Amino acid sequence: MANKYLFFFLLSLFGSYKVNAQAAYFYYLEKKNSNFDSLVTATNNETIDTVKALKSYQLAATYFTRQDIENYNKYVKQGLKSSSQSQLYKDIGLYYQSLINFTKPDVATLLEKDFTSIESILRKYKSKEAKKIRIIMLQNLSLFKRMQNKEVESMNIIITKAIPLAQSIGDYELIGGLYKGVALSFYNSQDFSKAIEHCNMAESFFNRLKKQTPQSKGFLGETLLIKAECLMREKRMQEAKTELNKTYAIIKDYPESNFHSLYFSTLGFYHMKLGNYSEAFKNFDWGLSNAEKYKNTTIIERINLFKQQIYQDAKDYKKSNEILTKVYKTSAYQKNRQETLKGLTKNFTALKDTVNANLYAEKFINSIDSTNTVLIHQNIANLEARYKKAEAEKKIASLNREKIQKQLEVNKKDSYLWILGLVLLLFLSLLIFLFLLYRKNKKLSEQKEINLQQKIKDIKQKEELSLTKAILEGEERERERIAKDLHDGLGGMLAGVKINFSTWSSTNLEADQHKDFYKILNQLDHSVTELRHVARNLMPESLLNFGLETALKDLCDFYTRKDLEVDFQPINISKNIPLSIQLNIYRIAQELLTNSVKHSKATNILLQCSQSDEYFLITVEDNGQGFKEEDFKKSKSMGLHNLKNRVDYLKGKMEINSDHEGTIINIELNTYAIS
Repeated sequence: MANKYLFFFLLSLFGSYKVNAQAAYFYYLEKKNSNFDSLVTATNNETIDTVKALKSYQLAATYFTRQDIENYNKYVKQGLKSSSQSQLYKDIGLYYQSLINFTKPDVATLLEKDFTSIESILRKYKSKEAKKIRIIMLQNLSLFKRMQNKEVESMNIIITKAIPLAQSIGDYELIGGLYKGVALSFYNSQDFSKAIEHCNMAESFFNRLKKQTPQSKGFLGETLLIKAECLMREKRMQEAKTELNKTYAIIKDYPESNFHSLYFSTLGFYHMKLGNYSEAFKNFDWGLSNAEKYKNTTIIERINLFKQQIYQDAKDYKKSNEILTKVYKTSAYQKNRQETLKGLTKNFTALKDTVNANLYAEKFINSIDSTNTVLIHQNIANLEARYKKAEAEKKIASLNREKIQKQLEVNKKDSYLWILGLVLLLFLSLLIFLFLLYRKNKKLSEQKEINLQQKIKDIKQKEELSLTKAILEGEERERERIAKDLHDGLGGMLAGVKINFSTWSSTNLEADQHKDFYKILNQLDHSVTELRHVARNLMPESLLNFGLETALKDLCDFYTRKDLEVDFQPINISKNIPLSIQLNIYRIAQELLTNSVKHSKATNILLQCSQSDEYFLITVEDNGQGFKEEDFKKSKSMGLHNLKNRVDYLKGKMEINSDHEGTIINIELNTYAIS
């Protein structure tokens, strides 16, 4: 179940700390009997305008966490009034003023517009306070994009804007929170290993804090829970239990905190994965009680979807359908609605209710946007690779600065030598010695320059290889996931529906009298076959089970038809080629055959593959209409772009010969390119 964490709205208690709705309650519990009343008194009695503005904003934020909107508005107005002599505090006050839109129905749209405008205004200030407010608004803008299913835009805001800004002021708590947001993007795209990696980065920044505040504990607790669920989804249950224990050690001293709803929902999921359903329900009920107390609809929905899964596994389809139907009607999140459609299809198929099973299966199919999912995964991997590349470029810039500094030092030394030579002209022997020393130093400097340039070149090549590898691996993971969902999920469901129809018709219908029905049944059968063809095309099982040669032969057989003959000639293909190399070779051959079948109008196609030591040769020859090589190079097709990427990735080269009598494409690849 791809259920999202949704962070609650972030506030800034200006100047010293920042909170979200979960961490804010930690602060309230800790301070409610001591500092709150004194803060109200100190704010009302303050005589220095700028200090009064600061305290007013702090007090307003505290009232916001208590949902006391009347007092919130009162102290925001007081802060703006006290900021009349400070343009910085006045502009910061715009942020607090905009939060009143949080109570309106279209909160994300309204606040996204306000925050974009205010962040632009605050950009002119270099103070740490203004930058903190900007970072928090960027966090919220990223949150709004995630709520709208715009994962790439969300992650782009965090990586290219918020993280560099937080690093510039050295705020470990903010940096940790931002890396937690990156981890969420990977969680939502189901790349759990990457999510765990960024959770660890976030945790490391939180642990650098010299003093842990209640709100930083809240941020750390959220990070540990994200990490725990990712570990569970990778079936690393013992490690997940460790993270849950660490979270409980943080929150046990705050029994009334609204953070408990998230903790108990995750703990319930842990017991659910272990099959301890009674313990899971107990924790889910505790989580629901806490979530309902604080009107946390997101966690309520999350827990209900977990509970229905238990009912579904227990074949209590009535209770499962009740929950799924309710969530489908009320949920604002596309992935949760998609999950309910999948669950309803499965339930009605099990109940042999073919009408409803077909209805929800059709809705589920219409809701799938696999192309967008692949692009999201590729772009997220691309963003991460670009971020790592930017870090490498910083290192290169640092090396260049060192080179310039060394060159300046060499130039300075040269000047001294020449002056010394003019002054000590009588000491010719010493001058010669110094000259020889100078020549030696110059040669050393030149050699260092050559070494430095080579080092820079190696770093660039390594980053380019890392970027290509991240994109290709992300694409293959997504192909595999979609193929599995189509083949095992939807394919199985449709096959079940077809079997039910066949069984029913054999005893209730006469073939001669109900030809239309059997025609529809055949169409359903063809649909199942076509679906499995698509799944096989996304992830060829023959490659995984029998090797490259068999997979390429199956590929040629797949494209063969009455008016088209596709021949395959394998020569000395080794079975010891690494699987990742085999998969790239298969994709290259697949793209070449697809283009030839689509565009050449050929009647004969030859695919020849041969291997000589580390080199793998591919030749595709057809008798079609041909094309101009310039058109091939200028093409912006995604398939051709991926073909060029894969050839470059395997350090290969490609040769094209084409005229009106046909086309020959020769490709040479290095099977040791990425070993």
